[in-house]
Parts: sequence; structure tokens; C-alpha cells
Amino acid sequence: MTTYSRVVLAERPKENITSSTFRTEVKKLQDLKPSGDEVLVQVQYLSLDPAMRGWLRDTRSYVPPVQIGEVMRAAGLGTVVEAGQNSGFVPGQTVSGTFGWTEYTLMKAKRVQKAEVATGGELLDLLGPLGMTGLTAYFGLLDVGKVKAGETLVVSGAAGATGSIVCQIGKMKGAKVIGIAGSDEKCRWLESELGVDKALNYKSPTYISDYKKHVKYFDVFFDNVGGSGLDFALTRMNQNARIVLCGAISDYNSAKPHGLQAYMSLISQRAKIEGFIVFDYEKQYPEALRELASWLKAGSLKRRFHVIEGLENAPAALPMLFSGGNIGKLVVKVTHKEKAKL
Repeated sequence: MTTYSRVVLAERPKENITSSTFRTEVKKLQDLKPSGDEVLVQVQYLSLDPAMRGWLRDTRSYVPPVQIGEVMRAAGLGTVVEAGQNSGFVPGQTVSGTFGWTEYTLMKAKRVQKAEVATGGELLDLLGPLGMTGLTAYFGLLDVGKVKAGETLVVSGAAGATGSIVCQIGKMKGAKVIGIAGSDEKCRWLESELGVDKALNYKSPTYISDYKKHVKYFDVFFDNVGGSGLDFALTRMNQNARIVLCGAISDYNSAKPHGLQAYMSLISQRAKIEGFIVFDYEKQYPEALRELASWLKAGSLKRRFHVIEGLENAPAALPMLFSGGNIGKLVVKVTHKEKAKL
């Protein structure tokens, strides 16, 4: 192999991601030569996350937007192919970092971490329960949501990567957990495999009555979806309820977000609605990862991966996060069978 492929942003989508949003470029591999503090990484896996849709907007956020012509940003796992003498790495090491949608990438050593798999775990866990996905669930539920034993926890997007972990942490903390998902298959998985008390299909014609019957009123709502689902939830709060705003996948592709009508219930119920970004908890990552790893080792934290083969399929796979096409953590397997010729 003397060339490699990378996927860059071609145009900013106004609403849904389309076939013209990204384009593939073929580059010469020989142009990627690491200097003393750099490493050349062959990318193995890439994480697909709902937040990536926000990175395509040219608006103020917690990270700069991906620029036109720039490689699409994404966290990933890879193998060091060549290392600069001052990098601290050697060829063959498995590493993690924000590699982007590319088969090979040149990285500053300080932007790369050695990938260490905890006992009882596997490599992909570093993109799931032992990565940003698990940390988001952990801090969102325990620090922002402050869930307590005996409380009722509702989780939207419950069959997704983050939501499925939130459900399980909620059960471990002694809460009654209601998961909301978009298919009967997902609901069965949540109940039979993850042990939620009840899973509700929001596409069911009886969803509203089912919600009132099984939830009644909640103490914590961990929201990954936003939109009309969040607006309805505002009418079903206990006093001092906490709503955790993790994501809003129903509105990410909308030119005009749904907006909230029932927000005044926050006043009468003395409730709180709060957004958060997992990067703010960086100093607490080690402690959280130790606890997540212990749950994984004990078998009390389960996970599921939805693997898409081939970097060329990443642009078509990303919209699955917004159409409900995945169960569990969505990743792209990038690695070529052929080794690089350097």
C-alpha cells in the first residue's frame, strides 16, 4: 500500500447529512513521516457519536467546528506504524486518540495515549464503557442527575451507547429504571439483557398512556433525544426532579429545533434542567474509569457494539445515530488487511 484514504467535510449540511456532505481523498502514504515527537498511526476503529453532527455546524460550541476540507473529527483506536525518536512510542503499540476519518494519521505524541485494556475488557471497550461514552453516562447520571436509591429514572435513547450504560448504572444505584427506545427489538433487549424495569417504544400508539402507567412521575430524566419527548417529560416530574441534558438527537438535523412549551412546570415542581460536557470532568476520569472497569469485570455492566466495516461507509453510517439504526455503540472498523509499505 502506497496510498491511503481519508474523508473530509465537503459542505455543511443544512439539515440531514447527505451524500455530498463528505468526500473521500486519496493521499500518498510516504508524505506522512514522523519527526522526533510524532507518531504515524494506522487507524483500526473509529467511534461514531451524535455529538459529531454538532461539529459540522459553524457555530460557537465547546470545540471548534470541523472546517471545510478538514478530516472529519472522531475518536479512535490504532497501531503505531512508525515513531519519532523522542515520541516515547514504538511500532506495534496500540494507541487511542482523536484520529479522525482516515486510514493513517500523523500525530503529536502528546495527543496520543497508550491503549490499555482493563481485565475483563476488550479493545473496543475503550470507545465504549471505558471511554467517553462510559464517562458521559457516569458523570451525567451521578454528578448532574444525582440519582438515588428508590427514585424513578427515565432514560431516552436508552438502547444507544450512552443510554444503555446509564440504565445499568441506574439499576446498580437502586433506582427504578424506565428506558425509552424506538423499536420493540430494542425494548426487548433493554428488559431481557440490561434488566431495566420497563422499556417503552415511543413509536407505539399507546406510548403516552404507557408512560403514565409505568413511569407516573420521575425523579431523574437522562435525555439524549430532546424535542417533543423532552417537552412531554416536563409534564411528568416529581418535585425537585433533575433533567440531565446529554444530547438532542431529534433536533440535531433540524433547521429549526422543536422548542419547549411545558417549561413552566420546572417552576411549580422546583425542578432543574442542566446540560453538561464530559470534558469538564477530566481530572476525575481515573476514578470513574476504575469503577466502570470493576463493573465490567464483575459482569454487572454489559455492552453491545454495532460495527460497520470500512472507512468508506462512515458517511452513510453516521446518520444511523439519528434514525435509530443502531443498538449499542456504533463504531467503524477501518484497518486494511494489507500492511503499509513505508
